Amino acid sequence: MQYKQVERVDTALDATRADDPFRDDRLLAEMQDIVTGENTFGIRLVDTPEGRSQASMLIHKMYAWRGLEGTHALTDDPNRVTLMAHSRDEAVGTLTLGLDSPSGILADQLFGAEIDAFRARGKRVCEFIKLAFDMGPKSKSYLAALIHLAVMYAYDIHRFDVLFIEVTPRHRQFYQRMLGFRQLGEEVVNPRVNVRGVLMHIELSYMKEQIRRFGGQPDSDERSFYPLFFSQHEEAGIIHRLREQE
Repeated sequence: MQYKQVERVDTALDATRADDPFRDDRLLAEMQDIVTGENTFGIRLVDTPEGRSQASMLIHKMYAWRGLEGTHALTDDPNRVTLMAHSRDEAVGTLTLGLDSPSGILADQLFGAEIDAFRARGKRVCEFIKLAFDMGPKSKSYLAALIHLAVMYAYDIHRFDVLFIEVTPRHRQFYQRMLGFRQLGEEVVNPRVNVRGVLMHIELSYMKEQIRRFGGQPDSDERSFYPLFFSQHEEAGIIHRLREQE
């Protein structure tokens, strides 16, 4: 995969009004990709109402298909970074990185005590939320690209230490075996989607080490998800450009 620089633009709500003469330029800027692959796939930062609406529709579609209840609309939040993968300009995947703040993270609603234990040790915590993906045979490599980019934002750009994710029990083994997450506590019913869920966590430094060792080696004998991540060279280029945007 290759990478491109993304122009950061002012995306205040009033900047997307129909009578705004610069609206088309701002939307065009958002449509530029952070990473691209095979000329038909890309990942972009979502930071306009239109982009969040498109990502929200994909989340609703995939969650409803899995029988998950609730409202899944994305909102404008300075402590969240939403990424969207697209193929031929159609949204096929999205993932939101939630950064800890005085109001906490979403996982605090059910697992506040477990997460507070990490904060008490001086760890900076973040989470993955609203992950949805709708692709065919190539979905593994594209999902890996989406996750890797979110890790870069969490660790390299914002300097967080520990990543949390709430998953259904049926997805627990994927995160454990393929990425190295560990479960915290017991299963609980998540009222946001009305299914049982578990909290899992991982040190971002561990993920970075696995990426350093295995990233960019899809033909490796390593049986984790990490060989599908970017190589060190590709990662360095992307991180450099992300830092230029800050």
